[in-house]
Amino acid sequence: MSYVESNETSQHPDPLHGRKLNVGIISPYSFETPGGVQFHIRDFAEELMKRGHKVSVLAPGRRTRDMPLWVTTNDSSFSIPYNGSVARLSYFGFVGPRTRRWVKQGHFDIVHLHEPETPSLSHKPLTMHHHPPFVGTFHAAFDPYPLALRIFQGYLRKYLSPLSAGICVSDAAKKVVDHYAPRNIEYNVIPNGINCKFFANAEPKSAWLGTKEEPTIGFLGRMGESRKGFAIFARAANDIIKQYPSARFLCAGTGEQDAMKILSKIDSSGTLAKRFEFLGRISDKDKARFYKSLDVYVAPQTGGESFGIVLVEAMAASCAVVSSDLDAFAAVAQGGGDAALFTNGDGHDCARQVLSLLDDPQRRERLQQSGFERSKQYDWPVVADRVLEVYARVLS
Repeated sequence: MSYVESNETSQHPDPLHGRKLNVGIISPYSFETPGGVQFHIRDFAEELMKRGHKVSVLAPGRRTRDMPLWVTTNDSSFSIPYNGSVARLSYFGFVGPRTRRWVKQGHFDIVHLHEPETPSLSHKPLTMHHHPPFVGTFHAAFDPYPLALRIFQGYLRKYLSPLSAGICVSDAAKKVVDHYAPRNIEYNVIPNGINCKFFANAEPKSAWLGTKEEPTIGFLGRMGESRKGFAIFARAANDIIKQYPSARFLCAGTGEQDAMKILSKIDSSGTLAKRFEFLGRISDKDKARFYKSLDVYVAPQTGGESFGIVLVEAMAASCAVVSSDLDAFAAVAQGGGDAALFTNGDGHDCARQVLSLLDDPQRRERLQQSGFERSKQYDWPVVADRVLEVYARVLS
């Protein structure tokens, strides 16, 4: 299915009435390692620049060869466990003065702070007495609500008061923000964006394509992180091969050794492991081809997800999706209308949903079509319009 412009993806009237902005964006996380927030910032910045706006980004860590010239780094970062993953932040020493100097020297019309509640770069400008308007985007979702945030609720409510507006990437993220954010700020739920055309027009890879007897089922994520749900995917695969013994399970991402340990615990004979193919970390281009080549994509994440970006990407590639019923995923799937949902953490239920789609090609095709239409609501032109509307209100 190819991408076709629709009324949903046509741009709204320009909320800035032709005004071109100088926008500063601060990332809390290093661009040296890939992550959802970094991709969000990169893609949003590129969308703004397509429209003629000037964009500069400040991030922790060191420069890499493939880093855009409009990204500045502060050559300082440290790793810390965060929300079931590992984040590379920057907070100590001269980080504060350098960040505030970057804001001052940038002469920005607006500064967009991502995760300003996180102890990193985007936290630092909030102490400035004279500054451009600040807009904060909150990405994180937690279940249960962390003790650390409970302790610092009062501090954060006061510290975040310089924000002129807040953006939450999902209702799940807003539930967290409601605990500690200032009450006098307007909060808008605006999702993450994707380049729908990029995924829709990708070409499948022949080596990854399946057949009726040998379907391909995909997983993408860090297999060494329990919250990404590889163990659930593996348990589901053990059920699926009983009905489709030639099924192939394609796994993109890091953590192959961790994955093999999980597979050996589930099936010590090695039969299950033989059905798995590990692709390693793949490029953006191959990620689009990956989704396009699958019969079913499975998102078995167990928690810590504020938005279902992987679901939207797969939907844009017209791939049928089976996902855990996390609040953020269920919202993207519209309660199961655009993706088949299974009980979080239940590998057997995951297998039942996958098998139901493999056994019913017509239902799978309906899900592909509805998911594809749903993905258009997350196209960057649509999402960027909504963010610029927030900018316009702040600047007015």
